Amino acid sequence: FPLQKQQERRQQRARQQELLPAEILGKHPLQNRWALWFFKNDKSKMWQANLRLVTKFSTVEDFWALYSHIQLASKLAAGCDYSLFKDGIEPMWEDSQNKRGGRWLITLAKQQRHTELDRFWLETLLCLIGEMFDEYSDEVCGAVINIRTKGDKIAIWTREAENQEGVTHIGRVYKEHLGLSQKVAIGYQAHADTATKSSSLAKTKFVV
Repeated sequence: FPLQKQQERRQQRARQQELLPAEILGKHPLQNRWALWFFKNDKSKMWQANLRLVTKFSTVEDFWALYSHIQLASKLAAGCDYSLFKDGIEPMWEDSQNKRGGRWLITLAKQQRHTELDRFWLETLLCLIGEMFDEYSDEVCGAVINIRTKGDKIAIWTREAENQEGVTHIGRVYKEHLGLSQKVAIGYQAHADTATKSSSLAKTKFVV
């Protein structure tokens, strides 16, 4: 059966490629392996049941292949989230690597969904996978985008809210990469504070 043999050969080649290091395939390895998660708010299910892992990647090329195939954040329904976290860290504050940390929060006006949301989110992803935060890149756990009717939010999560030097450096670099003016202030909240209050009531720990 020539067709069957062709399929077998293709499958064998695919298996061999999976075993080859990324460099041999001409791909550019990232410093970390990353996992993309998707959350769809279904009130009939428990929160964790609404969260699912989409895929993991560890090369520049695989990131772009993924980004070009998934729906843009601006096209998601209200109540949905994308999260990109280092492999091994789940996108919830209860995770052991997140619970002592916090987040730099960008809150967007409704009209910004169609003008700046997708650019901000892509820039956030590139900051993460490109390890743009110098010696403090290890402090970064991941990022989350929340699509909400009242206004969308983007946040970078870090692992240690008390690390003022690291947290403020990450905030400054992030603000610069988003192209925000000096007049625009962004705030950092500890997860311990947002866990007990809504994000609008939680106190801001640092501002840049």
